[in-house]
Amino acid sequence: MTKDGDSRVRLGMFFFRSRAAAPKRKPALIPDGRRVYAIGDIHGRYDLLTRMLDTIHRDAAGGAAEPQIVFLGDYIDRGADSRSVLECLRGGTQHGWTCLMGNHEAMLLAVLDGELDWPMWLGHGGAETLFSYGLSTREFAGRTEPEALREAVLSAVPASHIDFLRGLAGSHEVGGYFFCHAGIRPGVALERQVLSDLLWIREDFTESALDHGKRVVHGHTPVMEPEILPNRVNVDTGAYLTNRLSCVVLEADQLRILQV
Repeated sequence: MTKDGDSRVRLGMFFFRSRAAAPKRKPALIPDGRRVYAIGDIHGRYDLLTRMLDTIHRDAAGGAAEPQIVFLGDYIDRGADSRSVLECLRGGTQHGWTCLMGNHEAMLLAVLDGELDWPMWLGHGGAETLFSYGLSTREFAGRTEPEALREAVLSAVPASHIDFLRGLAGSHEVGGYFFCHAGIRPGVALERQVLSDLLWIREDFTESALDHGKRVVHGHTPVMEPEILPNRVNVDTGAYLTNRLSCVVLEADQLRILQV
């Protein structure tokens, strides 16, 4: 039992919680005439992404509110079709989709920039990403020259996909909601959050019952079902393992979940 009354059991990468009640706060609001769909970690599951987009299209049809789709990062790695996911999201930005950076996108950029060792990324799902681009890492096994792998990746991955990743934002705000991949540093003003926390933070954020000023919508920490708490909403339901991709729908002071 942690000091804030949060009893937890961890199984693999998934967390099961029974939390003490957090302090009540006023409902977070989405401005009138708008509806936000925030989608959790996709991790190469293009099949689930297309089903979710179809579900959102049906959900939004005939509604008076203008729909806005926000993706919370971790589009690549682990799943089978990261290439198709990135191509879909890159095209969707022309329709006003908001795509945020995840730690897995950051890892790919870091290895390309020489800031992270290749085995670190490849062992966390990067090998599956490269396979989706037709590149097997077997031919590079045992090589000590990272430049050979880097050149092969840059040849296989379209420059438009790399440019898309480099242009991803760290956070997004709509009304009383703050969107990011992993979470925020409790006690630090939202405008002063640093990218490393937005991409990587876990327990320091998920175990906090503080009011962050806005309700934080995030992914990164996989759970069996979406977590809906007064200070945050977690929609990462581990799509690549559970076959469930989740989305939170926010309109005015209402909140509901879509899942495929």
